[in-house]
Parts: sequence; structure tokens; C-alpha cells
Amino acid sequence: MFTLLQTETVEHAESLIVPDSVQKARLAEVVEKISTTDYNELLTELATQGCWILLKIALAFIIYLVGKCITKWIIKLMNKGLKKRNVDASLASFLRSLVQVVMMFMVIIVAVQTMGINTSSFIALFASAGLAVGMALSGTLQNFAGGVILLLLRPYRVGDYISAQGQSGTVAEIGMFSTKISTVDNRVIYIPNSTISSSIIDNYSQPETRRVDWTVAITYGDDVNVAREAIVKLLADDARVLADPAAVVFVAELSQTCVKLSIRAWVKGADYWNVFFSINELLYTELPKSGIRFPYPKMDVNVINK
Repeated sequence: MFTLLQTETVEHAESLIVPDSVQKARLAEVVEKISTTDYNELLTELATQGCWILLKIALAFIIYLVGKCITKWIIKLMNKGLKKRNVDASLASFLRSLVQVVMMFMVIIVAVQTMGINTSSFIALFASAGLAVGMALSGTLQNFAGGVILLLLRPYRVGDYISAQGQSGTVAEIGMFSTKISTVDNRVIYIPNSTISSSIIDNYSQPETRRVDWTVAITYGDDVNVAREAIVKLLADDARVLADPAAVVFVAELSQTCVKLSIRAWVKGADYWNVFFSINELLYTELPKSGIRFPYPKMDVNVINK
């Protein structure tokens, strides 16, 4: 076996050895080609190819400049539109940057293709990388998209008192990924934008006026008209209570132990809680002066003597 391998190796080495006559023939062929070459034609072809390459480079550069000018023009139009819609400054800056990056990327791709360079593999690589990053940051991107929607639609603004996701408070900051609210007991809560943008939001600050409701229970036998006149006077004496729409007082329920009066008045949104608490106190202190009594819990006890 070893002898056979050795024999094959020797034969292969001999086959690689080129005879002198063949080498001389090949050398003579190369010399003949060089001597018969038309150098004028060669120089002409090189010059033609060089001019074509320079033309492609110049065309690519022109495409880049034109694309850059178009991008600037679109950004200016975009700025005007964002200012008219009063879009948040942080969102406007991000949108401008995003549009500029995307458009310049497209311009560069077109310019490179004009030079004859194949960009399909580069685009595929970029798309794959974008897909991988998007899958890794899916939750973060959802919050970011929610932030963009909130800044565009503006269901609430900084300083508004809202209720969302079971939390209530004043909006302190609208970030790109979460909304920061401050509660009445001075707690700070961060709500992800992806959840708050797709949930029900109660904005108490957006309307200019709000209706304040009270429920007062009076004893059976008390004059409802007297109670109504006293309550209306209390509301009229408070300058924070609006005259239009006018406050109303009506009988809401006849329960087993009392007559329940429902009171409705309109105030400015900023005065809601102050009016609510102050009128509560006045109802307690002033109604008894008009002869109106508040019912107490009652229990009838029957004693049977045997």
C-alpha cells in the first residue's frame, strides 16, 4: 500500500514539471502579444473607462446634493406643519431627525447604486439588523409608539388632572416611554405609554367647567321648599359657583329613614374641590338655622311584658 502511494506521488510530481520547450513556447506567445498590442487602442479604452467612472461618480454626487436639498425642503415644510399643530418640542425634534435619517439613507442608497455598486446585500443586512433590534426592544418600542400617539393626539397635557389605569393625579411629565403623574398625597407614579394610550382616560382639567354634586338627607316632615331655598342661597352667595347653568335642588330619593335631596351646581374646573368641601361644611352649619334637621339612625325596640 505504501509503495503504491509513493508511486502515485512521484507520477503526480512528474506531471507538474513543464518541459523547457513548452515554457519557451508560452514565453514566445506572451512576447508576441505584447509586441502586437495596439497601445493607442489600449489607452483609448482606459481613458473611456476612466471617463465613465468619473461620470458615474459625478452623477452620484449630484444625486446626493439634490437629495440633500429636497430633504431640507421637506424638513422646512414639516416644521411649519408641526408648529401649526402645536406639536410638543421633543416629539417635533424626534420626527425631524427620523425623517432626515430615513431620507438621507435612501439618497445614499440611490447614489451608490448609480455608481454601479450592488446594494441588495447591504439593504438585506440592514433590514435583518432592524428586525432583530425591533424584536429585542418590542416592549420599549410599544411604549415609544404610545408616547408618540399621546404627543400627537394630546388627550391630556402637563398640569391636567387625569384618571387612568386605576391611578389619579396631576400630569407632571409626558415622556417618550412613560407618563409621570403626581397624586394628591404627593406620590409619583409612572404609567407606561403603551397601556395608557390604549386605555380609558378621564381628563378632569380639559373642560373649562365641571358639575359638583352633593346629596343631603333631611328628616321626614321638614319643608322641602325651605331646604331648597336655603341651599340655593348658600350657592348663590359663593362667587365661585356659576350662575349659568343655574344650581338645582330636587328630591332624589324617599328612603325608609329620610328624604334625600340632590344638589347640582357648576363651577370652573380649578375650583371643583374647594367648592365641594366648603359647601359641604356650609350645608352642615347653615341648614339647621333654617329649621332643617338631619336624620339619625333609628331602632325601634318593643318590650313585651309577660
